[in-house]
Amino acid sequence: MQEHQELIADVEDGIGRLTLNRPERRNALSPDLLVKIHLQLEAWAKANAVRVVIFSGSGGKAFSSGYDITAIPTHVTEELKEVLKRHNPLELALASVKNFPYPTIAMLNGYAFGAGLNLAVCCDIRVAADDVKAGMPPAKLGLVYHPEGLRQFVEVLGMPRTREVFFSAKTYPGPELLHMGLADHVVPRSRLEEAVLALAREMAKNAPLSLRGTKRILNLLGSCIQLGAPEQAEAETLITEAFNSDDLKEGQTAFLEKRAPRFTGR
Repeated sequence: MQEHQELIADVEDGIGRLTLNRPERRNALSPDLLVKIHLQLEAWAKANAVRVVIFSGSGGKAFSSGYDITAIPTHVTEELKEVLKRHNPLELALASVKNFPYPTIAMLNGYAFGAGLNLAVCCDIRVAADDVKAGMPPAKLGLVYHPEGLRQFVEVLGMPRTREVFFSAKTYPGPELLHMGLADHVVPRSRLEEAVLALAREMAKNAPLSLRGTKRILNLLGSCIQLGAPEQAEAETLITEAFNSDDLKEGQTAFLEKRAPRFTGR
């Protein structure tokens, strides 16, 4: 039954809908869920019948609370195991969203944090309910975010606002999401579904070759910011250093204890 599926996929009139369906975990992105997103988008891309994809979260409270580090992948095919040797599930899913050949829309029907917000940023358009909140909390947890994720934010927000979003680790309410560029449209919750479907239908009726060609060229233009091998190696060292730090342990503990962290820089 669909309520037991981590990812609910539906297609109607050329519009594909992917619903993150882990409401008990606030739709956190488990490795399993991320793999399912990749496989479903890959299947739709090959079939070439879905002209627009809409992402949303189930339960009405969360779009996605972020990456679920407590879960491990299951039911992974041998073919996918080979792919995962070169890409972790998060990067694989985000790349699949970013590179899907037709437009993608994030319907932010609940709060979005961390990797959940990154998924929304990888969509071409973000439409948010006016009562949702979103933010990037790595700095509050003692983490250094991965370079490709940062690049995806820079592509959407520009460098100054990406710096603010990550340095402040602030939670932005609906109206500020629009101002910061984290959402392209903010509408009353009662109109969210209607607004997103109207936009999707408007896109889906357009010429497929035009949609595909324009999406591909825009992605090529947006991929100009790349790290060279030395810079990539340095970034990986910084990420590992933060991941092994006392500050990360303190950030996680403070989050669970609902208190302000006491960081030491070690």
